[in-house]
Amino acid sequence: MSNGRGLSRGDNRRNARLGRLRQVLPREHAVLALDLADDKQVFALTDHDSQILARRTVKCRPWHLAEAIAWGQQQALAAGFAGVTLACEPTGHRWKVVDRLAAAAGIELVCVQPLLVARAREAEDFTRDKSDDKDAQLIARLATQLHVYFPEQADATWARLRHLGARRVEKVTRLGAARQQLRDLLECAWPAALDAAGKPLDSMTWRAAMSVARCDPDRIHRLGRARLARAVAKELPRWGGQRVCHRILDALYEAAADPRGVPAQRLGGLERARFALADLLHAQNSRDQVETLMVQVLDELELTDLVTTIDGLSAVGAAAILAETGDLTRFDSARALVKHAGLCPRENASGTYAGKTTISGRGRPLLRVASWRAVWGALPHNEVLAARHAHLTSREHNRLTDAQARVAVAGSLLRQLFVVVTTRTPWDAEIASGQHRSRSEVDAPAA
Repeated sequence: MSNGRGLSRGDNRRNARLGRLRQVLPREHAVLALDLADDKQVFALTDHDSQILARRTVKCRPWHLAEAIAWGQQQALAAGFAGVTLACEPTGHRWKVVDRLAAAAGIELVCVQPLLVARAREAEDFTRDKSDDKDAQLIARLATQLHVYFPEQADATWARLRHLGARRVEKVTRLGAARQQLRDLLECAWPAALDAAGKPLDSMTWRAAMSVARCDPDRIHRLGRARLARAVAKELPRWGGQRVCHRILDALYEAAADPRGVPAQRLGGLERARFALADLLHAQNSRDQVETLMVQVLDELELTDLVTTIDGLSAVGAAAILAETGDLTRFDSARALVKHAGLCPRENASGTYAGKTTISGRGRPLLRVASWRAVWGALPHNEVLAARHAHLTSREHNRLTDAQARVAVAGSLLRQLFVVVTTRTPWDAEIASGQHRSRSEVDAPAA
């Protein structure tokens, strides 16, 4: 406990956050709730008892809402309020347009989580009725109860990193889809090709040879072993390889004579496999291009050298995480960042009952994915994280599985990244392992 009143650090942080929200949503202000859509916008002006003071529906795009926002201000002043606070759900990119219009009008904007609105529909009248007018009213009620948050105010550099991160996610997804489709088609039409290497889809020689052969075993025979080797050597740099693995090339040449496969599916299946292989190359090149740009943005933020002091964390891995978090100084603590990722423990206890503890699973799913992927690269090279993983999987009480331990290590990695970025201090193995601890927890400096 932090003091004689029995308040924990969590209590103090929550009180401070509610205080900041109350400054933006004072009782002297009315709440102008907005249910955003593509071309229909519904406003509800309420007091702090959720009594409706005025309603308005506007059929226009978000960029044309300046006049409607001014109307809300006038209605609030006419009702005796000193001002108005705007509240909405973070719908797509539309809320960013509204945020800009609100700032131009001198109004603060707060956002309400869509999950809370969905739960509030049933709490309102024990039904799940949904309409734009009701949603606007629920947004206003949640705002008066301070169930809101401040939207991120990203500058141009951080916003660019977020967009590049979203682009990378698309390319990684397409790359995985192309790999899976290629494997499925070859298993049906030419399964022997997949036996040419232990992990064929990860082999640069295998990919280059399949590209040269256009996924056609007859073409491999026509080329012959020597011409195939020369063609693969020329093709290999396109796939990021340097040296031809002749063992794999020999195995693929022999596989060309293997008749296994569904005869009726062979012609069409191999043709689709050729398209899938081309998609794989395009997605790989696009992903590499985006990752290069993300590292350049990290350089602009002067974070590349800093984040890579964490053993095993690459610049791309850190950029993928930061693209999901935004500027880490907007978080109050490392614990808040882990909670944002949905990696914080979810307690399940009451009285003498203690149930199974799991992660919350809330927050940003893609941030969890980025952290999870970063752990796989970091564990073999980071002694601190490896020791943490070994302890969690070998302790006598509450031993974790490998996957559970990696989830816990992902939370540890986020905490360490938070400290490194917000304090601009290089990673130190002694501090990270707890051997030298000057403070029990590091809070972010004021942004």
